[in-house]
Amino acid sequence: MATHGTAGAPPPLTITNVTLDGTPTALRCVDGVIVALGTEVVAQPGDEIVDGAGMAVLPGLVNAHTHAAMTLLRGYGDDLPLMEWLQTRIWPAEASLEPDDVYWGTRLATIEMLRSGTTAFVDMYWHGPSVARAVADSGMRATVSSVFIDGGDAARGASQRAAVLDDLDAISSFGPLVTASLGPHAVYTVSPESLEWMGTVVAERDLAVHIHLSETEGEVHDCVAAHGVRPPALVDRCGLLGPTTVCAHGNWFDHDELDLMAARGVTVATNPVSNLKLATGRIFDHPEARRRGVHVGLGTDGTASNNSLDLLDDVKVFALWHKQAAGDPAVLPADEALAVASGACSPLLGGGPLSVGGRADLVLIRTDTVEMTPSPLPAALVYGATGHLVDTAVVAGRVVMANREVPGTEEVLDEVRRRAARLRKH
Repeated sequence: MATHGTAGAPPPLTITNVTLDGTPTALRCVDGVIVALGTEVVAQPGDEIVDGAGMAVLPGLVNAHTHAAMTLLRGYGDDLPLMEWLQTRIWPAEASLEPDDVYWGTRLATIEMLRSGTTAFVDMYWHGPSVARAVADSGMRATVSSVFIDGGDAARGASQRAAVLDDLDAISSFGPLVTASLGPHAVYTVSPESLEWMGTVVAERDLAVHIHLSETEGEVHDCVAAHGVRPPALVDRCGLLGPTTVCAHGNWFDHDELDLMAARGVTVATNPVSNLKLATGRIFDHPEARRRGVHVGLGTDGTASNNSLDLLDDVKVFALWHKQAAGDPAVLPADEALAVASGACSPLLGGGPLSVGGRADLVLIRTDTVEMTPSPLPAALVYGATGHLVDTAVVAGRVVMANREVPGTEEVLDEVRRRAARLRKH
């Protein structure tokens, strides 16, 4: 299936008649980088031109934790507790997953993310090379890992090591927008011996790591009973906490553990909507984490636990939850919440304000709509918008969605419907 993502280098791109932070501007991108920004910018011969009239330009959002191909299992096992949901619905269905299932499920996820303003994501799922292929075909940017589970059996884990290394090499082969990562699932599904081995691989190869950590109170209690320490201490002892690590959830971190995350330079991916739906008992304490210097990103989790990949929808919940918990409407203001969603609060996620010399990952959002009038940005986006206002998405200087159209959408929908019907029979 041919898409924008499979083509050669994009032509220079100029976006005109757009606003940035409420000010009219234009910008020009060459070789994936913003080379000019301001009212004086004009298109050059040979440029692709996008007219941004009625729209604001923003950095693309970064989904800091998801399982993209779980679009295949969207709505499968709703309203169940986490472990019952995993053990009775998700894991049995996933046992039948084939590499092509994961490819098509991820392709659907990339369409949904682009249509709601996300240009990059951090993924953990089965058949990582198939995820990477889908990312490359979509034109998006992603950090990709094949999930690793040995069920606490060190011998089983040792037998999987060669496959882990093979997957890393395969994922790395899909071009500069795909970053390979290790994906140990969690301390309750991976033996300490396997975690320690992964720690040596990280040290040798300077790899990214993506792990679920302290999602539930039960996970913490069970880890102490089994290993004598809480999950962050165990993972740190195994050499897996560092500036290239994304820890998903972190709902049950205490203050000492937040200090540990800050000292190690870890990025915590908070997933408030998924955690609220699964009733995990707490949400990651973002205000306290930021006070202690922890890097933070916002994730949706997979669509089997969230049902949506719309970060503009989730960022509202993210902000409102913390205001309510603190009893203070000034906590987590709109500009900070949006910065977390765009990856700007974590060097690892690579987000930040649009600027000359920065990477050209951006979206155009309609501001001439009923929902956006007359509220100013960013409050309008955080409190009043959803992803349906996103018109155009650009990744590395390439237009991968225009007028809300993503090439190949109908084919992807047909494939996912067919494959999901098979998986849900299990």
